[in-house]
Amino acid sequence: MAAGKSTIGAHLAKILSREFYDSDRVVEQRAGVDINWIFDVEGEKGFRNREENVIADLTAKSGIVLATGGGSILSDKSRYSIMSRGVVVYLQASIEQQLRRAEKDRRRPMLRGPGELRQRIEALQMERDPIYSSMADYSIMTGKPPSKIAEEIARLVTQ
Repeated sequence: MAAGKSTIGAHLAKILSREFYDSDRVVEQRAGVDINWIFDVEGEKGFRNREENVIADLTAKSGIVLATGGGSILSDKSRYSIMSRGVVVYLQASIEQQLRRAEKDRRRPMLRGPGELRQRIEALQMERDPIYSSMADYSIMTGKPPSKIAEEIARLVTQ
């Protein structure tokens, strides 16, 4: 979460001359409402069901770049779709980077609620990092300009 997936993914798609999709934006387009509304009305389970369907559809396309939501990997179905249909790049971001990005962004329902933002981010990272690491074909530490990270990924995936 807040690692720059959408920004880096858009840069990567341009470099590779491919179509770019952000699964969260596709969920919103299909639902006609934003993710926060889905979480408020349907809960996380309702959102994850929608997300699974979108990821299954998008990973069936070939020659695309896909940025998935940070929690998509919690679903067995989504993990299978992601891992079996493409190259997986884990964008690793420090807690400080995630904090800086998340503090300004109110579109992250998993970070809303009581408690300190840092603690919520740390808890999510602790839960998700082993899953991301096990899925990844490549892991890239963020912190450089998004265009430079996209160039690095392009080199890796076109070797």
